Amino acid sequence: MTAREVGVVVGNTIDFTDERAPCGRIVDGLRYLEDDDAGLSVDEVTYACGCRRIRHEFHDGSVRVKAVGHDGTVLYEEHSAEHEA
Repeated sequence: MTAREVGVVVGNTIDFTDERAPCGRIVDGLRYLEDDDAGLSVDEVTYACGCRRIRHEFHDGSVRVKAVGHDGTVLYEEHSAEHEA
């Protein structure tokens, strides 16, 4: 039985260079990606300056996106769902 057959979610961490952080700086960082092939998707980015960008897509189709500056200030936050009016 494979990991996918038992529903195990495996994530990958990827180094990157020279991307624009939410604060506007061009910095290096780490991106964590996770996907369960059933609708759950995680994309979390941590920048060298301390900023973070988070995107979660859930099984019901809803999506949550958030950007946090290196000082902890929430710069952007949105949550949308298929079942919301």
